[in-house]
Amino acid sequence: MTFGRLRAVAWKETIQLRRDPRSLALAFLLPLALILLFGYAITFDVKNIRMGVLNQSPSSESRRLVEAFVASGYFTVQREFARYGEIDQALGRGEVRLALVIPSSFSRDLAARRPAPVQLVLDGGDASTAAVAQNYAEAIVARFARDVVLDGRRVALPLEPETRIWYNETLESRNMVVPGLIAVIMSIIAAMLTALTIAREWERGTMEQLAATPVHRIEVVVGKLLPYVAVGLIDVAAAVLAGKLAFGVPLRGNLVLLTVLTLLFLVGALGLGIFISAVVKSQLLATQAAMLASYLPALLLSGFIFSIPTMPWVLRQLTYIIPARYYITVTRGIFLKGVGADVLWVDAVAMVVFATVGLTLALRAFRKELA
Repeated sequence: MTFGRLRAVAWKETIQLRRDPRSLALAFLLPLALILLFGYAITFDVKNIRMGVLNQSPSSESRRLVEAFVASGYFTVQREFARYGEIDQALGRGEVRLALVIPSSFSRDLAARRPAPVQLVLDGGDASTAAVAQNYAEAIVARFARDVVLDGRRVALPLEPETRIWYNETLESRNMVVPGLIAVIMSIIAAMLTALTIAREWERGTMEQLAATPVHRIEVVVGKLLPYVAVGLIDVAAAVLAGKLAFGVPLRGNLVLLTVLTLLFLVGALGLGIFISAVVKSQLLATQAAMLASYLPALLLSGFIFSIPTMPWVLRQLTYIIPARYYITVTRGIFLKGVGADVLWVDAVAMVVFATVGLTLALRAFRKELA
């Protein structure tokens, strides 16, 4: 492999990329658009839950309980019910997601130091939101019960827990989503970009000319891959800046380590795209195959949306061959935890394996096309 021939192939691919507006848009505009769109759209935070209140015991204590829900920032009182039958109608129409029922004996029970039960009626149509709302409501009621004032004395638990949250102190889901998005988006973009390379040569009738040149297949594959490695690094840099500036995601780790591991991930993903392109020979089919091979596994089996430990055993084993799983661990670890190579070495080894497999597949597939 000579540097001159390698540079010539890379420059030829750069010129083709520059002359293709669709590829340029896919390479530079789509990743940034996706990170901004998904960064704002995908959230696991549940706020402003619409609630209704049936207060059958108007008193200062019942008002304090309702105010505790509103002050939490998670609930907004949408309406007040006059009778119990209105709750079913409001939940059925989607006007509220939760109803708080304060019985008429509430104030008397508190004054007599007896248990004072309240009822929470939840809309379980969205099970995830209902579970989160239930946890919030139970925590608010428990805090109210702990801090309730009776006869001038504050009743408190003998043990006072102090909670400290590390790495994502504000519990903002975007701090978790944005680093994961970088991995998912780059899995898609990298595979799709190079999925067009060899197929484009076949469709334009230039493959025979390329095969007739004295350029070695390694020089062809690596030369075609180099421009897209540069594009991928630029895209990741733009995504990191967008995460910092637009979403305020902390970046606590080493940028050099992130760059090196990103380079390995990109080489593997781009090599996979070249392999698909060499096997399929059609740009349309190559794009579809790249989407299936990169998008669905990266989105569903990487731990980005669904927690891997909660998956069935078979799917958990399948996640070990999904490169995005390891890269998401890398991005979240470097962004949020500031960990180094001593923690991420297993994922780094997985990135090396992925890059090696991607390049090997690309070389083998391209050699068959030249034969």
